[in-house]
Amino acid sequence: MPSYPLLAKPVPAGFPSPAADYFEDSLSLDEHLIEHREATFFVRVKGHSMTGVGLHDGDLLVVDRSIDPPDRSVVIAVVDGEFTVKQLCLMPDGVLLRAGATGHRDILVTGEQTLTVWGVVLWSIHRVHTARLTP
Repeated sequence: MPSYPLLAKPVPAGFPSPAADYFEDSLSLDEHLIEHREATFFVRVKGHSMTGVGLHDGDLLVVDRSIDPPDRSVVIAVVDGEFTVKQLCLMPDGVLLRAGATGHRDILVTGEQTLTVWGVVLWSIHRVHTARLTP
């Protein structure tokens, strides 16, 4: 996989710092984003139910199927044959798939439903939208 230049120092989000010849090395996104190559897949988000946790419509998610999903992790799940991305909450009486935005319903999975967790979301990649400046 191709590698891309990586700055040696993190870029401050506050005041600017001088940047002269600070390239450290190169970075392969595969090496940075993917731990288990055979168990990793990508999926796009559709909708707005997870914006409160930073997942937006159109984002590309990096999902690892080899991880046993911990409580409160964001997962790709299949409930009664329908895919969804939600926060997995393990409850004494079952599993709650929590939406990450107000106005969207949580899903309480009961014993009458089928639930399969396809994987744990590890990364979300989305475009930064900037305002176009006009002269």
